Amino acid sequence: QVQLVESGGGLVQAGGSLRLSCAASGRTFRRYAMGWFRQAPGKEREVVAAISWSGGSTYYADSVKGRFTISRDDAENTVYLQMNSLKPEDTAVYFCAAERSYHSSSYIPAKNEYDYWGQGTQVTVSS
Repeated sequence: QVQLVESGGGLVQAGGSLRLSCAASGRTFRRYAMGWFRQAPGKEREVVAAISWSGGSTYYADSVKGRFTISRDDAENTVYLQMNSLKPEDTAVYFCAAERSYHSSSYIPAKNEYDYWGQGTQVTVSS
């Protein structure tokens, strides 16, 4: 069993920054690809950023590229999402997810491949 707990969400003004954290506990974090997703009211859950189990490959949605950065610290079983230059359209519930990867060190999982999900943290960006 793996438990994921997100933190760092809140209310910020447009142009501001937040850093989300996802702490994993239970099983070892070794060879777990990690992803950040978000879901706004009336919309489907979408991938924001992801990182392979080795940390060697990353993926970003076009809408956040250049503004968001994903990173991981396996020694502390934590993945981060640094969000800069926030926009009102970034408002959503942000979820952390983990995949028990049997793939290469550069593999980025598809949405339906993730095995564990956190409960989410609300990010609200005011105009």
